[in-house]
This record gives sequence, C-alpha cells and structure tokens, in this order.
Amino acid sequence: MTSEDLHLDRRRARSFGSVADQYDRYRPACPDALIEDFVALRPERVLDVACGTGKVAVPLAKHGLSVLGVEPDERMAEVARGHGVPVEIAPFETWDDAGRRFDLITCGNAWHWIDPARGVLKAAAVLRPGGVIARFWSYHLLEEPVLAVLDAVYGRLAPDAPVHGRTAEKSTEVDPFAESDAFSSVETRKYRWEDTLSADEWVRLVATYSDHQRLGPERLALLQRALYEAIQGLGGAVRSHGETHVLSARRATLPSS
Repeated sequence: MTSEDLHLDRRRARSFGSVADQYDRYRPACPDALIEDFVALRPERVLDVACGTGKVAVPLAKHGLSVLGVEPDERMAEVARGHGVPVEIAPFETWDDAGRRFDLITCGNAWHWIDPARGVLKAAAVLRPGGVIARFWSYHLLEEPVLAVLDAVYGRLAPDAPVHGRTAEKSTEVDPFAESDAFSSVETRKYRWEDTLSADEWVRLVATYSDHQRLGPERLALLQRALYEAIQGLGGAVRSHGETHVLSARRATLPSS
C-alpha cells in the first residue's frame, strides 16, 4: 500500500486512540520555529485537521490564536480537549463546516490518512482566499551506529516493521495541491531540531506508530523489551537530529469582477 492510498486502511488509521496518552507524551513536539511562522501569518481563525491530541493546536492557542480541531477519533480528541482545545469529531472529508471559513489550516503527521482528492476539495472550500494550508511530518533521525544496532533487533524480532530513525523517503507522487487551480504558491520547507530520548522514551514512542501497533500486543512487547536492552547497551539514550518537512499552499484569490 502506497502513501497515496494509505487512507483506505481505516483500521490502521484508527489505531492511535488506543495509545492516545502515550502519543501525546512521546510524539515530537511541533518545532518552535514552525509555530512562530504560523503565528506570523496572523490568522484570525485556524483549523487543525486530524488534530489528534493537540500537538499543534495547543502551542498555537498558547500564542493567542483561535484554533478549532477536527479529529475522527474520540479518544484522541478527549486528550486534546483536556488541554483546552475545542474539537469536533469527524473525518475531515465529511466534516460539516457549517459555513465557517479559516485563514490557516494545519495538519501535522496525518494528511496521509485523508483522501487526497477529497481533502483538496474540502480545504479549498473552507479556506478563505489567500489562506494557507500547511501539511507537515516530523521525523526522528538517529546516527548510523545506533541504527545498525536497532536493525539487528528488528531483523530478529520484527522484520516486517520499519525501523524508525532514518531519513524519510522522498515521495514520487504528485502533490494534488500543486495540480489544483484552487491553490497557488506551493512550497516546501524543512525545520531541524535536536532531541535526546532515553531507552524507555524511545520504546514508548515507537509503540505509538500504526506500523508497530499492527504487530499485536505480544510481538510489540517483545520488540520493546529487546529495543530497551539494546539502547541500554548504547549508554541508555539515543540522540535524534530531527527534521520536520512542511508542504504549504495558498488558496488562490478570487478574480475581481
């Protein structure tokens, strides 16, 4: 299954709710520089699509922005609401916008779960002319000696699961926003950040990924124990040279009459 049709795997898309608190605690925070760039746009109203536990919405709200979250999973939304984020439950493609319009749409680490064609149409419908949509993905990048150790663990216990911590592969798929007449100024940006995770933090982090959830509880627990021991053998922590990749597009302005 390619990233283009990953949204069709609804069971996998809904796997995050079972680890909502863990997701909130261990997934990477949105880079401060990216939040500052969003704030600099001076949006009056922000829509955070597939907002999850509020990893993007919370820091935006702390900067005084008016943010509404849309999230298909009630369990994820409940965590976001606990942080003070208003959330409506629905898939973005079928969400009832009730005529509301927004200056900025954000979507962190989740656009691949949205139907690409319908997602573009919905974004065009709810963005004001000149408004911006920003889709982004954050990746932990580990050093090669660490990856070699993790590779050995996965090769032994979970060869069907990916080893997180490598540079993300560039997509060969055409961005539907670049092909849409409703959008212009399609841009890509990259934000770099640093983090250090203990062995316990790393094994709890990987358990929040859908490709690890599908291993099942027993295999996942066995893998986590082995990863923990391997990282303990490396000094008890891993250093991440992380990156956040952003794809943004601006809603085309309406022609003057």
